[in-house]
Amino acid sequence: MYGTSAVVVGAGIVGCACARELALAGFEVTVVERGAAASATTAHGEGNVLVSDKGPGPELELAQLSRRLWPQVLAAAAERSAHAARAVEWEPKGGIVVATTDAGARELTRFAADQRTAGVHTETLDADALAAAEPYVTRDHAAAVHYPEDAQVQPAAAAAALLTDALAAGATLRTGCEVLGALTRGGRITAVRTSTGLLEADFFVNAAGPWGGELATRLGAPVDIRPRRGDVLVTTPVPPMVFHKVYDADYVGAVGSSAEDLQTSAVVESTRGGSVLVGSSRRRVGFDDRLRPAVLSAVAAKALRLFPALAGVPVMRAYGGFRPYVPDHLPVIGADPRLSGLWHVGGHEGAGIGLSVGSARLLRRLMLGQPTEMDTTPFRVDRPAVLGGRPAPASEETA
Repeated sequence: MYGTSAVVVGAGIVGCACARELALAGFEVTVVERGAAASATTAHGEGNVLVSDKGPGPELELAQLSRRLWPQVLAAAAERSAHAARAVEWEPKGGIVVATTDAGARELTRFAADQRTAGVHTETLDADALAAAEPYVTRDHAAAVHYPEDAQVQPAAAAAALLTDALAAGATLRTGCEVLGALTRGGRITAVRTSTGLLEADFFVNAAGPWGGELATRLGAPVDIRPRRGDVLVTTPVPPMVFHKVYDADYVGAVGSSAEDLQTSAVVESTRGGSVLVGSSRRRVGFDDRLRPAVLSAVAAKALRLFPALAGVPVMRAYGGFRPYVPDHLPVIGADPRLSGLWHVGGHEGAGIGLSVGSARLLRRLMLGQPTEMDTTPFRVDRPAVLGGRPAPASEETA
């Protein structure tokens, strides 16, 4: 595709992954970001690369594809910038899901059995095995499952490594550049109006994360991607006391819930710097970015039931961010059927870090008309949950 130009709107980890794939395929790529690269949703994530929280279906297939790609992508990145690749802090430490009630244990056992049929590696842990794997986790539990394929990255550094690769392949980055609208000709998008001027290209990729719905509306092709807020507590550095990503069995239900009210579950993991990250919460509050003490208290309470030893560990800060939420809980990956030349890659909710490289690979193959590693039909833009039957508003036509 040499000589073909593409504008990727959004320099979070999904946009950076898309820019990398397209630049390596020979596209002339421009990445447009209204703020700084990886400074919004990506910077406020935990860096999860998970298969453990996804049941059989298209999202799990995408997670499995991404999990296979991450080591390959990082190995290739290391050849061009060893420092950038090291900063990613790739850690395939595995995950452990703990059920603290009999009902939760039954559901976790069923869920893990279904995952095994889809090729997920799971290991049931008895009390002794769980104590050996996580000495500080609660002994008051009914079941536990180990997922050795789960991994973690430092999210902002991972995005930076992907962007570094894209820039090395010829991409350019424009920060402080907000997209305001689209110019079209004959039903095709030909340019975007930005805060710094007009930007023309052959293709445009909406990778704006939680702002993807707002951006799509500005471009004249609205999609139903909304923000869903989450909050995380960060402890002061402590001696090693959490050795996997550990979460309670309620987490899967919170991820799959469409409720607008507060959903919380215990998610606990350490960082290489010694801090412990404690989550998680889900709230649909628009772009209200205020931290709520009641939410943080609820998150902490659930974490303490999972890890009682955290009771004496100080919290040094808390932060929140917005996940890109789609009502049917599936990403949006593909061409917009209403506006030729516009593509969408978004709606990953809390899984964007892990799913970024797989989603970008699918985008690259779709744009080149090549076979994809999996069926992308479930991610299509023209499904009811994404379009909701709404026609595109009029956009600016150019002669």
